[in-house]
Amino acid sequence: MTYEDILEWMYRQMPMYQRDGQAAYKIDLETTEQLDAHFGHPHKYFKTIHVAGTNGKGSVSHILASVLQQAGYKTGLYTSPHMKDFRERIRINGEMIEKDFVVDFIRENGNYFETLNSSFFEMTVAMAFNYFKRQQVDVAVVEVGLGGRLDSTNIVDPDLSVITNISLDHTRFLGHTVKAIAGEKAGIIKHSRPVVIGEHHSDTATVFSSKARECNAPFYFADQEYSVEPLSKEKPEEAIYRVSRGGEVLFEKLRTDLTGSYQSKNIATALKTIDVLNWLGYGINQESITSGMANVKRNTALLGRWHVLQQSPLIICDTAHNEAGLAWNIREIENMGVQSLHFVLGFVNDKDLDTILPLFPKTGRYYFTRAKIPRALDEVELKAKAGEYDLMGASFSSSAEALKEARQKAGANDLIYVGGSTFLVSEVI
Repeated sequence: MTYEDILEWMYRQMPMYQRDGQAAYKIDLETTEQLDAHFGHPHKYFKTIHVAGTNGKGSVSHILASVLQQAGYKTGLYTSPHMKDFRERIRINGEMIEKDFVVDFIRENGNYFETLNSSFFEMTVAMAFNYFKRQQVDVAVVEVGLGGRLDSTNIVDPDLSVITNISLDHTRFLGHTVKAIAGEKAGIIKHSRPVVIGEHHSDTATVFSSKARECNAPFYFADQEYSVEPLSKEKPEEAIYRVSRGGEVLFEKLRTDLTGSYQSKNIATALKTIDVLNWLGYGINQESITSGMANVKRNTALLGRWHVLQQSPLIICDTAHNEAGLAWNIREIENMGVQSLHFVLGFVNDKDLDTILPLFPKTGRYYFTRAKIPRALDEVELKAKAGEYDLMGASFSSSAEALKEARQKAGANDLIYVGGSTFLVSEVI
């Protein structure tokens, strides 16, 4: 079987959240633990940093991997979902897992995965941990897929846990309040292992502090220590921040190639995480921090975060797909002062559009579409729902058609924003 054949088998055979939604979500770690035992507990052969959160966990994971790489660590990075190639999920020092390893791993273990009725995500986690062990990584940054407590990655015993923030998302699985969701995310906190929480909120702080104390785990709120202030850009492909801790300026101009303003929160979370790693003996110096921050995309090949596709008209796509993430993006868009706004939008069918659609400006021009996945919301239904909030436009059966029409309608000084669904952004990229 070729690599393409193997991917087709994986997508076809395995229950997959992106395709099947709730049918692929499991309420325990039994299968994951069976797989872990079968493969000899590969995650015990390298250090791990475990990252959860509603928004920002992907960016924080990539920032940490970039900094660790600059500090001389052979660094594994496990993230999901992918944008263009399945192998983006499993990287070492920015390089994707070899196709031969993917093929051989499935050839050798496919029958066992079928016997256990493993999900796509369970199988992918097992592949990642086996690959990191085989390649003898020093440390792996492991991003939670969904939630935390019941996520397949939650078999690791990390040096450090990170929870970026909490907002309403995936409520049918994680709960309908931020406290309930925080409880699921807090499930990654381990006994005596420190945890960094990105944002302090009154609704969730007690959930995290109670769980941390129960586990005798030191805990830190990054935003109570770090202030990350955006400065004027000198180049469109980079952002510059003044970073202070406790009133002391640590970085007068910290540069990064992650350009969305929402990255200020992720940078604060990453910097506090680096503090704790250094207390644990990682020895990450300031040069590694500045170089790692400046080269996140170059070091890790991160895609889909405030991703600029072209300049005239300006086309930006971003994977934000819930109320909190989209609110940040829309505020940034409205502050850009462009002539006219065009939105190519698509969502999955379990999103609460009554909280999301009111965020978008009524003055924009809309191109409603869908990604090529079964969970995608029908574009005609989306158009009708958007009309209830005076968001006017046309529906298109494919993202390619929608973007083509937006390009034709947009002037040279306009902005086209593509978003609403990670899978839509993946198609466009």
